Amino acid sequence: MADQLIRATAAEGGIRAVGAISTRLTEEARQRHQLSYVATAALGRTMTAGLLMASSMKRVGSRVNVRVKGDGPLGGILVDAGLDGTVRGYVGNPAIELPPNAKGKLDVGGAVGQGYLYVVRDIGYGYPYSSTVELVSGEIGDDVAHYLVNSEQTPSAIVLGVFVGADGVTAAGGLLVQVLPKAARDEALVAKLESRVAALSGFTPLLQAGKTLTEIFNDLLGDMGLTIFPESQMLRFHCGCSFDRVLGALKILGEAELQDMIIKDDGAEATCDFCGKVYQASSDRLAQLIVDLQTEAAISD
Repeated sequence: MADQLIRATAAEGGIRAVGAISTRLTEEARQRHQLSYVATAALGRTMTAGLLMASSMKRVGSRVNVRVKGDGPLGGILVDAGLDGTVRGYVGNPAIELPPNAKGKLDVGGAVGQGYLYVVRDIGYGYPYSSTVELVSGEIGDDVAHYLVNSEQTPSAIVLGVFVGADGVTAAGGLLVQVLPKAARDEALVAKLESRVAALSGFTPLLQAGKTLTEIFNDLLGDMGLTIFPESQMLRFHCGCSFDRVLGALKILGEAELQDMIIKDDGAEATCDFCGKVYQASSDRLAQLIVDLQTEAAISD
């Protein structure tokens, strides 16, 4: 099943729901970064959460940055997700592996540890909106729900899952359900919704059972006036890094540093943290950057 995101409403617009399948993009991230089992689960959940949060933004080009900074051996997570359905991300220690937790599942919480969740929403103009909350469990889903309730004052339930085996990621995705102000006063509706979300055994078991996003929405909200938007959005792992950007970053180092690279290393090598792509800049290319800097300095004088 292709990676995709669909949106829906229920309770006459009082409930907003978004569902995402992110199996392929999570597997691509696993391969790019050579992730362990637990690191795959942690990054996959966070990338899905980023896409679910970005889906509510309105302006073309809007993006959400999600940073999980804990004191566990994973060393942190950074994800960049866009309204356009693109996402990229990485973890601090991709090789870390831990025994299963008490429930027999991948111990994402133990890998993340205690710390903070940082969210930055960039709507494409003005200053980005940023907020920080303490991690609740390190399992990502609980932490994002805690952020949405406390920083955006929107009661939310989020279910995230990644199933990774010997052959890689075979199921990944998530579901975000939010109660908007017009429905928040209906205590019976909220209790009913909470009960149904709590009864879910997870998200990946639903995908493994062959459920589509539409079927999952119908099971959860079908008797609450569910309206599923007809358009589905394709999702993919994408990084906007380029050789030109690498050269721009090298140029910022200045003439002396570039000259030192030419003498000591006969060039420069840079690796993109987000996608793992390696860029090589020859000594001739660095020499041209020095010429460019000298020319710019002469013009400014």
